[in-house]
Amino acid sequence: MTRPYLLGLTGSIGMGKSTTAGFFRELGVPVWDADAAVHRLYAQGGAAVGPVGALCPGAVVEGAVDRDALKAWIARDPSALGRLEAVVHPLVAQDRAAFVACVQGPLGVLDIPLLFETGAEVDGVLVVTAPEDVQRARVLARVGMSAAQLDAILARQMPDAEKRARADFVIETTDMDSARAAVQNLVTRLEADHA
Repeated sequence: MTRPYLLGLTGSIGMGKSTTAGFFRELGVPVWDADAAVHRLYAQGGAAVGPVGALCPGAVVEGAVDRDALKAWIARDPSALGRLEAVVHPLVAQDRAAFVACVQGPLGVLDIPLLFETGAEVDGVLVVTAPEDVQRARVLARVGMSAAQLDAILARQMPDAEKRARADFVIETTDMDSARAAVQNLVTRLEADHA
C-alpha cells in the first residue's frame, strides 16, 4: 500500500483545533497530536527526560520534565529555547514517524500547532480559524489565562491571515456543527482522491 495522505491540521490558539481534531477521530481518521507527543516525551520514562535533564538539571522533578521549571529556565536564558528545541524536535519527529508508519488507510492527520513555524512535512494543510473576538473569548475563558499571556502567545505564532493564505483548506469554527460537516466533506474528498 502507498503511504497515506498526511493532512497537517493547524491554527492559532483558541481557533478550535482540538475540537476539529476530534471530528476527524469521530470519523475514524487516525490523528497524531504534537502536544500529546511532547507530554509523552516529558513524562516519567519519556525519551526527552534524560536529554532535557542534561541541559537543565533543575527541570527534571521525580523523573519527569517539569514544564514550569523549563519556562523559568527559558525566561532567564536567551539561548535556552533553541537548545531545548534542538533536543526535543528530533524526538517529536521520531514519534510522528512511528505514527505515520502505523496508519492503515488513505488518510492521516497531523495536529501540529506550530506547523508552519517548524516546517513539518505534510501533503496538505488545513487551517482552522475563527474571528478574533471569538478566539480571544475562548482563550480568556481558560483557567489561569490572562490577556497579557494570550498576547505573548500570539506574538510567537504566525498571524491567522498568513496561515489562511498558506493553507490548502480552511475551516471556520465559529459554528461547530458547520465545522463538523466541513470536516466530513473534506475526509470524503481526500479519501476518495487517495484511496
